[in-house]
Parts: sequence; structure tokens; C-alpha cells
Amino acid sequence: MKNILSLFLLSILLWSCEDKVNIDLENASPKLVIDANILWNKGTSGATQSIKLSTTGNYYSNTTPKVSGAIVTVTSGANVFNFLEVTPNSGEYVCTNFVPVINQNYTLNVNYQGQNYTATEKLLATPTITHVEKTVVSVFGKDVIQLKAFFNDNGNENNFYLVGVKNPLYQIPEYGVLKDEFFQGNEMFGFYADENLVTGLDMKFTIQGISERYYNYMNKLLSVSGNSGGSPFATPPASVRGNIVNQNDTNNYPLGYFHISEQDTKNYIIP
Repeated sequence: MKNILSLFLLSILLWSCEDKVNIDLENASPKLVIDANILWNKGTSGATQSIKLSTTGNYYSNTTPKVSGAIVTVTSGANVFNFLEVTPNSGEYVCTNFVPVINQNYTLNVNYQGQNYTATEKLLATPTITHVEKTVVSVFGKDVIQLKAFFNDNGNENNFYLVGVKNPLYQIPEYGVLKDEFFQGNEMFGFYADENLVTGLDMKFTIQGISERYYNYMNKLLSVSGNSGGSPFATPPASVRGNIVNQNDTNNYPLGYFHISEQDTKNYIIP
């Protein structure tokens, strides 16, 4: 009888915990979010690129407010690349004639509601992923697959890298940052391990050559978001400030980062 009574009381407790409770939170003024991550995949023209604009919203909202009516351009020397919102109210601005050039400076300009936001970044070269190696180690008596994606560092300069891997078991890619401080001019690798890896999985590795400032930004962002707890390219926390400046009011800065990079990709089916 005591067991039945205990189960009955437990069911009442669990039932009472199902009530949804919303706590009144103070709503801050919406901030502009600029997702300007331009990637030039090796072997492609890189002509089609997009930039997404949105604003921060209510904590309990399931939708992200899109930003329409902005004027978005990227300039490089005398070249002006116009990004247009092809689909109305989508917040996605597309350019179909972009021209990526290694070691060229590019300047983003976003004009929205009388505010002008700008940032400048150099398109850096990216090494090629030469090969991927698999090893198996025993962790607490269980075999765990480890993968290393190798590439060769350019010894003539200080380099910083953003490495990523798309595991088909998860929806969101995982990222990490590397620098060649102790590997100048040598072979380097991005390391990935997961206890759920099995033979037959088609893994996708990526690498980007990035600036030191973007390395520091991503290092902070990955620490906040957690390498596997969410996408670092989702709306960033307000405490992580990017390189985009509001020319009208520096204190009213947007969230996001203007990043442009060459990217190499290698698929690897685990044998």
C-alpha cells in the first residue's frame, strides 16, 4: 500500500511540474544582427554570396525578426558589389557577381534606418586538406574512433585557421580554431573524436585561413556557445563584440562579424 501511495503522490508531483511558467523579463531594445560570412569554396567562382540581416527579439519568441529595406554593399577598390533582397521580407541579401581575390581588402557597408554600419576584412589564402587519418583508441574499455585532417602551413607568415567538421549524426557542424605558433611551416591537423562514430559515416571537413582578430573572436564565441552545444554562427551573445562599427553611434553597435575567407573541403567516409 505504501508503494502504491508513493507512486500516486509522485504522479501528482510530476503532473504539477508540467505547467508552463513564463517569467516576465525586461525587454532590451532590439539590436541589428549582421550575418556576413562570405566563403569562397576552392574550385568555384565564388560569384554567388549572401548576407543575412535580422534583429534580436523576445526571449520567448520562436521566430527571428528579419530586416528588410536595408542597402547592403561590399566594396573592393573600385569594385562595388550590390547585395539585394531578392525574396521580399526574407532578410537575405544576395549578390551574384561577387569576385573574390586572395589578399584583397573588402569593406562591408550596411545602411539601415539612417544608421551606417561598416567593417573591413582581408581575404586570406587557405591551405588544402591533404588527407584524413583514422585511429582507434580504447576509452574506459570502449573503442573510440579519432580522426585527423592534415594540411600544410605556410611558413612565410603567421597563420590562423578555423577548422570544421560536419558529422551526419548531428544537425550542426562543429568548429575549432588553430594557430601555427609552434608549427610554423610544418604539417598541421584538425582533430575530431566522438564516441558515436562508426564505419560508413560520411564526414565533411573544412578549413579556412582567417585573420588574428577573427581567430580571437571565434575563440571567445566557441567558449561561450560550447563546441558542440550550438552553432557559433547563430545570434552571438551581446558580450562578444565583432568588427562591425556603427559610424553614426559607436555605442549602438550591431551583433555579428564581417568575415571573408577561402575555404577548402574534404569528404571522408570512415573505413
